Amino acid sequence: MIYFDNSATTKPYDDVLDTYVKVNRQFFGNPSSLHNFGGKSEQLLTRAREQIANLCNAKPAEIYFTSGGTEANNMAIKGAAMMHKGRGNHIISTVIEHPSVIESLEQLREQGFEVTYVPVDQQGRVSVADIEAALTDQTILVSVMHVNNEIGSVQPIQTIGNMLKQYSKVLFHVDHVQGAGKINLDFQEAAIDLCSVSAHKFHGLKGTGFLYIREGVKINPLLGGGNQEGKMRSGTENVAGIVAMARALRLTEEKRVHEMDNLELIRNCLYDELKQNQEIIVHTPMDAAPHIINFSVQRIKGEVLVHALEEEGIIISTTSACSSKDQRPSKTLTAIGVSDQIAESAVRISLSYENTLEEAKQFIERLDQVLQRLNHVMRRK
Repeated sequence: MIYFDNSATTKPYDDVLDTYVKVNRQFFGNPSSLHNFGGKSEQLLTRAREQIANLCNAKPAEIYFTSGGTEANNMAIKGAAMMHKGRGNHIISTVIEHPSVIESLEQLREQGFEVTYVPVDQQGRVSVADIEAALTDQTILVSVMHVNNEIGSVQPIQTIGNMLKQYSKVLFHVDHVQGAGKINLDFQEAAIDLCSVSAHKFHGLKGTGFLYIREGVKINPLLGGGNQEGKMRSGTENVAGIVAMARALRLTEEKRVHEMDNLELIRNCLYDELKQNQEIIVHTPMDAAPHIINFSVQRIKGEVLVHALEEEGIIISTTSACSSKDQRPSKTLTAIGVSDQIAESAVRISLSYENTLEEAKQFIERLDQVLQRLNHVMRRK
């Protein structure tokens, strides 16, 4: 099998699985317990928090563990809005955000908040000037994703963050779920206040993630209970999953430093081959993230191509896994000017450091064969 659906989820590293099993088997105590057995779990939790903080250029006290990116996004957006509604009710985001951001914002809109969605250009990038122009004296939060999960466009996060320094009451949230382990993001240099990360996007386990909350930033917790995670996220921590996440992030960061050239080589090979095919329209900009390519094959529905390639042992996807069963055209593709008809034919390749150049070559070969077969069937109809 050739697995090219890594933006939906990645295969956990063997070392990560081993770590998870070992911690669950040997250190299953509740980290909130007073006894020494629980204390050992707490020590592992503390060490994982320190390791993740070091990798993100953050302080350990700024890392709050969650169940993943969706919870982190909800926690950041709703928590910031409810904490600071006394000084304003306006939030700015973009039209191409992940559903967990859009739905959080729409729920807040129903509660009386005002939301402005800033457009993107044909490359899927937001204008910093447009964000600044949308600011009002009621704005309390700006939320922008780092890497788009469908087309891979990269937003100018550091430029946005530095611009927002001039507006002291506006918090800056970044959805870094697709960027983690692929594109370096220094939370301090980018002046980020809140940042969401999910472990299963970098070979960790599903059900684990974290939210970075800059020291001094206050938000309301979503979950009340036992006051774990500095009273910000109640609930017994998933110690094994968190320790495994710290290991996965470290291993992936090492690969980002040492294996990025190979990932870019694979991506460029695929990109160039797809661009040469006159039946194919590539939606991803050339200077996008190094692991995502979104394209359409004219006259062939995306889901048809996905299943045809699956029969050849190749796994890709249509859009975001969180919305792939939605029958409507991709909002991201619509936002960059793609027609509904072409958008319905869109599919996404998403790579990891585990993929090889040989897999890319096999993909192109089998794609050509699949397209010939599908075109033949269509002509017969």
